Amino acid sequence: MSGLGGFVLRRSVGTVITLFAISVIIYVVFYATPGDVAQITCGPRCSPEQVHQVAQQLRLDEPLYARYGHFLQGLLAGQDYSTGTSVEHCAAPCLGLSYQSDQQVTDLILTKLPVSLSLVLGAMVLWLVLGMGTGMLSAWRRGRPTERVLTGITLAGTATPVFVIGLVLMIVVCGELHLLPFPQYVAFTDDPEQWAWNLLLPWLSLALVEAATFARLTRASMLETLAEDHIRTFRAYGVGERSVIGRHALRGALAPVIALNANNFGSAVGGAVLTETLFGLPGIGQELVQAVKVVDLPVVVGMVLVIGFFVVVANAVADVLYAVADRRVVLV
Repeated sequence: MSGLGGFVLRRSVGTVITLFAISVIIYVVFYATPGDVAQITCGPRCSPEQVHQVAQQLRLDEPLYARYGHFLQGLLAGQDYSTGTSVEHCAAPCLGLSYQSDQQVTDLILTKLPVSLSLVLGAMVLWLVLGMGTGMLSAWRRGRPTERVLTGITLAGTATPVFVIGLVLMIVVCGELHLLPFPQYVAFTDDPEQWAWNLLLPWLSLALVEAATFARLTRASMLETLAEDHIRTFRAYGVGERSVIGRHALRGALAPVIALNANNFGSAVGGAVLTETLFGLPGIGQELVQAVKVVDLPVVVGMVLVIGFFVVVANAVADVLYAVADRRVVLV
């Protein structure tokens, strides 16, 4: 446990450093590039007086390092970097004010984030179960008709865009069979049952595409693991095939699956734009697209920071899970 604890500590420190580096890069890209940052932040309809006020709030007359310091103070202490004052209704971190909607960016993100997390977490469970189950079955039935059928299905799933799957599901399940209502997001705290029923189709649409990738990866990893010497040893000692597949081969094939799932989860929090737009889910991805359309710079910065946070943290958690699955990683 001491080796694992040290590994977790090193990954935690590395995660903090990475998040700090991301915040620096994002701030420089959005707030230190050539051009009138105040005009871009305020929007095209602002008067010269409003642009001047925004420039003062962003402290554009101060050196870059001082401006970033105020920005970082907002992230860590819940202080609005655009005004330099504490905001009571803006929980730490505080990401400034949207000059397009006159809302605190943090409040906006906290409103949209549960929708995206609901979509991604539910879809993640489905794509892991469907993808890994299909991949294991395909590897187990290698060379048989079952494998050929599953391989064709996974290839078709990989090549089919998520909006096509979503449209087909809505037309068939909602329009023709009337098995489910057309999705309309309901908060989990309001009605857990309706929350699940209304997210079932979005979960399936996103999960079926991702499950195809996981099925191919699991199959390839399983076949590689099954060819190793220790698996042949288990078989020579008379260990049952199901035990060989389910316990020994699967554990050896988990590493790439864990890594891919971390990347998919982190990027899907802000990247499931098509799914959110198709089903009318007011999540992070849809809000980011709208913010880019109207050039709402504070919202774009806040959303990118949140997405980067989830990508980095998800990968750190994946590294820890990989270390638990394979203790040799702790020694690295």
